[in-house]
Amino acid sequence: MDSFAGKLAVVTGGGSGMGRELVVKLASQGCGVAACDVRQAAAEETAALARAAAPDGTTVTAHACDVADAAQVARFRDEALAAHGAGSHGAGHVDLVFSNAGTGGAGSFITDPPEMWERVFAVDFWGVYHCARVFLPLLMKSPEGVLVNTSSLNGIWASLGPGIPHTAYSSAKFAVRGFSEALIEDLKINAPHVRVVLVMPGHVATNIVANSLIAFGVPEKDAIEANQGFYDTAPLSAAGAADIILDGVRSGAWRVLVGEDARRIDQYVRAYPEDAYDYEKMAEAMSGSGGGVDTLNRALTDLRSPDAD
Repeated sequence: MDSFAGKLAVVTGGGSGMGRELVVKLASQGCGVAACDVRQAAAEETAALARAAAPDGTTVTAHACDVADAAQVARFRDEALAAHGAGSHGAGHVDLVFSNAGTGGAGSFITDPPEMWERVFAVDFWGVYHCARVFLPLLMKSPEGVLVNTSSLNGIWASLGPGIPHTAYSSAKFAVRGFSEALIEDLKINAPHVRVVLVMPGHVATNIVANSLIAFGVPEKDAIEANQGFYDTAPLSAAGAADIILDGVRSGAWRVLVGEDARRIDQYVRAYPEDAYDYEKMAEAMSGSGGGVDTLNRALTDLRSPDAD
């Protein structure tokens, strides 16, 4: 896909972070965008920013949608098609779907409440599934449809380092990875003009920590304070991450690693799968100078919280 101009894109989790940046950057290139977020006001803010950056005639719409709810995703589809006149190539089709929405929390399968664990998994995996189920038939009507699923570095390595359980998010992101890779052959056989892109970000500067805490009832002020360290230590901005994702979509890549931390962890786990959770060995390999677990903690400070979706 050489250009996004004249295309119609759907972006979930468009109210902040990478989702917001994707909406703004797509619109700035003349791509119509239907953005959804669980928070209507946040989606509206994104749409206003995107319209200000977009060429005349570019339509950007904001929608409320909890992607964990299949009925809400279907409603979002219907609203998007109606608002955009079904795109530029005829009725009932979209060109790009960015399943970007995500949440963190419920790190421990053992100590966290089951309903919290299941909520995180529902957003981070079932949200991707629902969007694929609802929008894939519309992508198949496009001359060149692209389904972009956001997994994570934690879909490669199910850890944030020693002493921090991270089961719900990691399980969901591994599921997104497996689902997306399985779609590659399915699409080749049944819809060869549609492709899937698997996005695997590392630590990106967004508000996912705050948004996740607020969703689970933490007061907004406390949630924002908790997010600050995560945001400030991120080596990559949300805008930078969006650029990498869009470049990957344009290039035809099926797998997009976002950030140096994602690339380094990916290389290590592939080279030494048996040592992926031996932090002493990992620290030595990552640092090149030994130093044990303390070195790993310093080298991977940017992995101490969920990546930003």
